[in-house]
Amino acid sequence: MTQNNYQGALQQSTGSGFNAKSTTSDVIKGVDLTGKIAIVTGGNTGIGLETTRTLAAAGATVIVPARDIEKARKNLENINNVEIMSMDLLDPASIDAFANSFMASGRPLHLLINNAGIMWVPLRRDQRGIESQLATNYLAQFQLTARLWPALKKAGGARVINVSSQGHQFSPFNFEDPNFLHRAYETLAAYGQSKTAVNLFSMELDNRARDYNVRVYAVHPGSIGGTELGREAPLELFQQMGFVDADGNMLPEVAAALKTIPQGAATTVWCATSPLLNTIGGVYCEDADIASPNTNVSEGKGVNPYSLDEASAKQLWTLSEEMTGTTFTL
Repeated sequence: MTQNNYQGALQQSTGSGFNAKSTTSDVIKGVDLTGKIAIVTGGNTGIGLETTRTLAAAGATVIVPARDIEKARKNLENINNVEIMSMDLLDPASIDAFANSFMASGRPLHLLINNAGIMWVPLRRDQRGIESQLATNYLAQFQLTARLWPALKKAGGARVINVSSQGHQFSPFNFEDPNFLHRAYETLAAYGQSKTAVNLFSMELDNRARDYNVRVYAVHPGSIGGTELGREAPLELFQQMGFVDADGNMLPEVAAALKTIPQGAATTVWCATSPLLNTIGGVYCEDADIASPNTNVSEGKGVNPYSLDEASAKQLWTLSEEMTGTTFTL
């Protein structure tokens, strides 16, 4: 049996019985997470908040690292089993400080949900000069997961869920110029390469981690209404993508295709808890199942083969260690 997902070898449906309309309530049914420890980045807004709420209701203790502690407290105040800690994904020292604090608690980590991300932002760079979408959406995931690795290993059975996007189809990873130093900045190309990186990392980490009983998944939540992801996007960008009309009103067919937040978080929760994935990892999932490979970008669904390429995954791992100054030793 194939052990890894290089070149999409494992990208086939499990027959989960779920679909695009399935919600977190559907996929968590019958799951008891009592005694489990979870970390959910971005766990106080949007699908992250729904993920936190669902895991906590199933009995897990959920740690939510947040940049804005007061906002997180307000959004999470009615949810039991939640701990709020400080972390800023654009600040590498903050990531290390959070990870060190959690590690000092001596607790195992059963679920790491790398959910937080940004999109449609203008060109910004972090203190290292790294483009902000690459830094936030991918390199922060790599660094945080590396720092928390001993706790994942200690769990004796853990899962890492990295929130990706269908937007990976906007761009492969550009190894020649990942930080837009020598090419014109295009926000969707930057977003796309950051999500392609998430897919490559998820596949490569699973291949390295499975011997320690840690499995890894990349997730496309779907197009979702009511989140904060598009808060910085100019109207012209939505018009260019065919989402809104000349007056800025969302087109009816676009609105009809949007998922609710509980539907958007369902695939994350399914990947975190489904027994169907006990012996499968490194796959890209959508609509609460493993997605099919897709070579026709115009169709939108599925995973692009360039984000499941073995050579690219290994090259990215080495580059990620260099860019973050983090040696990921398993």
